[in-house]
Amino acid sequence: MKRVLALVEGQTEETFVRDVLTPHLEGHGVGVTPIVLATKRIKSGGKFRGGVSSYPQFKRDLQRLLGDRGAAAVTMMLDYYGLPKDFPGIAELRGGSCYERAAQLEDCLQSDLQDRRLIPYLSLHEFEALLFASPETLAGALSAPHVLRPLAAMVDVVASPEEINDGPSTHPSARIKSLLPAYSKRLHGPLVAQRIGLGEIRRQCSHFDQWVTRLESVGAV
Repeated sequence: MKRVLALVEGQTEETFVRDVLTPHLEGHGVGVTPIVLATKRIKSGGKFRGGVSSYPQFKRDLQRLLGDRGAAAVTMMLDYYGLPKDFPGIAELRGGSCYERAAQLEDCLQSDLQDRRLIPYLSLHEFEALLFASPETLAGALSAPHVLRPLAAMVDVVASPEEINDGPSTHPSARIKSLLPAYSKRLHGPLVAQRIGLGEIRRQCSHFDQWVTRLESVGAV
């Protein structure tokens, strides 16, 4: 079993990787350990967890994982939405599709870290986009059939849930919360994703699918 370390943005992503992604990858000979990004370390040895406040802080955590030479690969699950302004390449982004912009930033990160074991991944535009792969499942999980039509309408105008944008009030989680105030990212997010199923999410979300495919390939090396 090849060991992969995954630096994730928060506890929602930690649960998703552990409960949804890892069981699938184990079938490919890959075991993934999710590790939540530490936003602040304190002298007593404790730390606050989750979120990205600056690139140097994120880079330190990533380099710490890359320092584990027993890991076959190191990856990440970080939201494209809300990236810090000092993230490599972000100041140079000009036009292009969301897929092209995410790929450009992933390439810039790879160039900055210079480690072939790194498999960068930026979630377009954040974790909640994956839940739009099935508005029916999302509405059903919160016993709210009345929101199915507006949720479905948001998906109908894009080619993929990953294209639901990164505006302050229109990014995926903001859209969900506007219709479902009871939605809890940590409670409902991984549960809904698990009910939708990895196969359906991959079918609709090509950037996510490419990431999973790369992780699968680690087991074949």
